[in-house]
Amino acid sequence: MKKEIHPTNYRPVVFKDMSNDEIFISRSTVNARETIEVDGVTYPLVKLEITSSSHPFYTGKQKLVDTAGRVDKFMSRYGDRSKKK
Repeated sequence: MKKEIHPTNYRPVVFKDMSNDEIFISRSTVNARETIEVDGVTYPLVKLEITSSSHPFYTGKQKLVDTAGRVDKFMSRYGDRSKKK
């Protein structure tokens, strides 16, 4: 491996799934604007819309995740096509 090309600022970071409020701590170099306290220790916080704990492929459950009203916008535009007029 080449020397001095890899980041050196690895640190513990909390990743939070916003759809089910589950958190996990991992080492990362990502920049975070917010912080969170977990077990008396303050960590940088990265908010995620979907993770393996809420993704239908991993959970086996179909769950509708609506961010910024995309589902409502789709339904108002196209409506329910299964209903006959």
